[in-house]
Amino acid sequence: MLEAGSRCLAALARELGQPFLQAVETILACKRQLVVTGIGKAGHVATKVSGTFASTGTPSIYLHPADALHGDLGRLGPDDVVLALSNSGASSEIVRLLQPIRSIGAPIIAVTSAADSPLAAEADVCLGYGKHEEAGLFGLAPTTSTTAMLALGDALAMAVLSRRGFTPAQFARYHPGGALGRSLMRVGEVMRQGEKNPFTTEDKPLFEVLRLMTTTVGRPGAASITNDDGVLTGFYTDGDFRRHMDELVSGKSQSSEISFLKRPIRELMTRNPKTIRPEQLVGEAVRLLSERKIDQLPVVDEHMRPVGLLDVQDLLDVRVLG
Repeated sequence: MLEAGSRCLAALARELGQPFLQAVETILACKRQLVVTGIGKAGHVATKVSGTFASTGTPSIYLHPADALHGDLGRLGPDDVVLALSNSGASSEIVRLLQPIRSIGAPIIAVTSAADSPLAAEADVCLGYGKHEEAGLFGLAPTTSTTAMLALGDALAMAVLSRRGFTPAQFARYHPGGALGRSLMRVGEVMRQGEKNPFTTEDKPLFEVLRLMTTTVGRPGAASITNDDGVLTGFYTDGDFRRHMDELVSGKSQSSEISFLKRPIRELMTRNPKTIRPEQLVGEAVRLLSERKIDQLPVVDEHMRPVGLLDVQDLLDVRVLG
């Protein structure tokens, strides 16, 4: 099956031409919605293709051919575009729909293996994928053909998406409930800010920074360090403190416990820490945290002033991680 499908798709990619471009332009010119239809296995593919279009900026519905013949054709208007899927191009339910669709005035894009079929003849644009042997012992079950249909439908959706300039932010708007949508949230939507965002100046002693980290709402375990102009110059975390304490206990540090706590944070902080901006995607923050093996990121504005703090716990809370 996989080899047969692979051969079919490779041939399909080589043969895409003007009809595909025409189909893209037809969908882009659609004033209302893309109505996708198909029966049997092609119907299942049509449902998925319609969903892909809807989730990527093209309003779309699936219309069952049998239901359409019994009144649901009223869902269709002249400002719609019909995308009809049929391997043979001669399925009776699809063929019976063609003239009623014509009378309504909606353009028809056909996806079929048969360029000489009734569907292809009636369509304004025909995307033919040719005859390919179905997989399996008897070559009867729709396998290679449905793979071709799905690939063409997805290719159309991606081409239209690209032409529309569809953005990740728009994608997130249509996917608010899933992990994918949550990863497309902005950092500014989940970061700790205001009284939950600890920051102080680099002249402060370590014990004051530790107290700030401990007393800040939510106890984030990190603090941003700034110069007198409020520009971020460093970052200090619970992990940094543990490493410094290990050095103190092991004798690697020459400081006493008291003098250590009185040292200015500029001598202990991580300088030029990795930062992120509030308008960046949460998915980018996840990548940075993972690559750097860290638990917190300072969030800064365009002037490098700390405006927030992103903690790995915040990502767990919104179920981007976990």
